[in-house]
Amino acid sequence: MNQEVIQLDSITRFFKVGTETVRALRGITLNIKRNEFVALMGPSGSGKSTLMNLIGCLDTPTSGSYLLNDKDVSKLQDDDLAEIRNKEIGFVFQTFNLLPRLNALENVALPMIYAGFAKNDRTQRAMEVLEQVSLTDRIKHKPNELSGGQRQRVAIARAMVNKPSIILADEPTGNLDSVTSIDIMGLIEEIHKAGNTIILVTHEEDIARHAHRIIRLSDGLVASDERNANIRTIEYYHKN
Repeated sequence: MNQEVIQLDSITRFFKVGTETVRALRGITLNIKRNEFVALMGPSGSGKSTLMNLIGCLDTPTSGSYLLNDKDVSKLQDDDLAEIRNKEIGFVFQTFNLLPRLNALENVALPMIYAGFAKNDRTQRAMEVLEQVSLTDRIKHKPNELSGGQRQRVAIARAMVNKPSIILADEPTGNLDSVTSIDIMGLIEEIHKAGNTIILVTHEEDIARHAHRIIRLSDGLVASDERNANIRTIEYYHKN
């Protein structure tokens, strides 16, 4: 099995804005190994959001190649990209992106509907991941009945439900207070220890310190790519 789960080679992404061409990514080459914990950093306009969208198969590059689990996804059509997103990548967003009319269990099971699983299988698996994030007593609660930290744990459970190889977390603590942020980062560390590849997009240095590798972008290029010598770790306690 190839150790590299993500292989980007000379990736560019240009956008037309009126008569101007915005060069968001100007030749990114990097590999991410299976079970790495990577933080992707950079100021506004550095290209990190564009790169995240490409890694997450939400967009395709202008040029260059992208191999995800040895499959070239850089030239796939939207339907094929959607299938890969559902199977290979779990997304965690700053704003949680939960459906307000569905309870926690239904929100978590939603990706399994798109993947074609039977209802009993969906319910069983959704319960498993809700137990992993310590929310078994909140399964019938809707998002507006949960705290911010609980909502993010539901979102993390949803990201894990299809057993993806990669968890892509975009500013996962951005809407949370500092105590809840620590709890969520402890949970993300647990997921990493269990074998997932984690790509964490953040602008916060203290959050990036949880990662084992920190990649910094500037003006659409990799400015630095270094091992983190001072990894910050948290013991995650299962609680409700």
